[in-house]
Amino acid sequence: MSLIERSIREQIVLVGVTVPPRREDDTDASLDELALLVDTAGADEAARVVQRRDAPDPTYFVGKGKAEEIKEVSVAVDADTVVFDNELTPAQQYNLEKLFGRTAIDRTAVILDIFAQNAHTLEGKAQVELAMLRYKLPRLRRGTSAAYTRQAGGIGTLTRGPGETKLEVDRRRIMRRIGKLEADLRDLERTRKLQRKSRQRSGLQNVTIVGYTNAGKSTLLNRLTDAGVLVEDRLFATLDPTTRRLALPGGEPVLVTDTVGFVRRLPHGLVEAFKSTLETVAEADLLIHVVDASAPDPQAQIDAVRSVLAEIDADRVPELLVFNKADLAGEEAARLAKLRPSSVAVSATTGEGIDDLLRVLSDRLRALATVVELLVPYERGDVLAAVHREGEVVSQTHTDDGVRVRARLDDAAAGRLSEFAVASR
Repeated sequence: MSLIERSIREQIVLVGVTVPPRREDDTDASLDELALLVDTAGADEAARVVQRRDAPDPTYFVGKGKAEEIKEVSVAVDADTVVFDNELTPAQQYNLEKLFGRTAIDRTAVILDIFAQNAHTLEGKAQVELAMLRYKLPRLRRGTSAAYTRQAGGIGTLTRGPGETKLEVDRRRIMRRIGKLEADLRDLERTRKLQRKSRQRSGLQNVTIVGYTNAGKSTLLNRLTDAGVLVEDRLFATLDPTTRRLALPGGEPVLVTDTVGFVRRLPHGLVEAFKSTLETVAEADLLIHVVDASAPDPQAQIDAVRSVLAEIDADRVPELLVFNKADLAGEEAARLAKLRPSSVAVSATTGEGIDDLLRVLSDRLRALATVVELLVPYERGDVLAAVHREGEVVSQTHTDDGVRVRARLDDAAAGRLSEFAVASR
């Protein structure tokens, strides 16, 4: 699937509908975020329309009168596309495009479009294309693309290549392509699992950085490990996971992985497509949850991230909250950290608070490790070296039978050395 840059920025009308139990404030905040998503996708907000309804209209999502109003607004501002903050059914999208005479898409399509621009690795591109095709398949309709898509490769067209002359894409061809992508991703997943097993055999604890998009996760990884990961002030700048080695203050090494950012209502199709990548989150020993302290509603971002973590069965992994951007919101970052015990306020950009983060991270990881007592024969110096390398030695005494060692070890290391264990707590 070819990806191209636009030569011009589209004009977009944003539409938000408040349906209970959501409140109007929630809709406004979500529309503000959608405007940022649209900007990241390469378009500009030209107008905004909101409505409150008890339930979505099955034909247009909004009522017929409001749909006519949106059409008039679109004509007045010469908008290329209308973007709904709510999820549209294929039938609603078709009816709206027919009424508007222009493209109508939803929030999911915008996020897919951004992912298409930012995927660079073979696996990332395959994951995004799979999510796109799954989204596009139920929306196939004959003969509508030429009439209503005004700009080739526009936002939400899900092509990122030369404009199509018609919307109809052969269903069997798409199904074959989906099958091929799923097979390719299974092969890539096997490779990723082998890589994970190799890391697990190293005995190092795994820490994964998660957080809302643009919260500063990649900046923090660079600050901690000099990883050289791309950092941009835009949503979803990083899609592909990066793992680096970090030495904690006590000298013990851990592996730290940066992951894709989350947003409110991250499309389920993307979560499914990125499941193999997101497995690194579920299998971590500890999550560093980065929160933008300068955001208008940090708690909403925390809730959105935790919602996705629950969807991928990672909500059971211990979490360390890190309130970032203290250089922009120092007092607020400190206040948020004070409200939540064991959290830390930092600036990944300036380095403020990083020493505190490393100290707390070291303490949390040490607390997660089991204290195991081992009796190592004197001739097994290799085992003693492994204990020092893979864990933290609490005490060491010499006896007639060998070296008696009490050490903090993770489950993997403790399992490998279980034949030497005499007691644990």
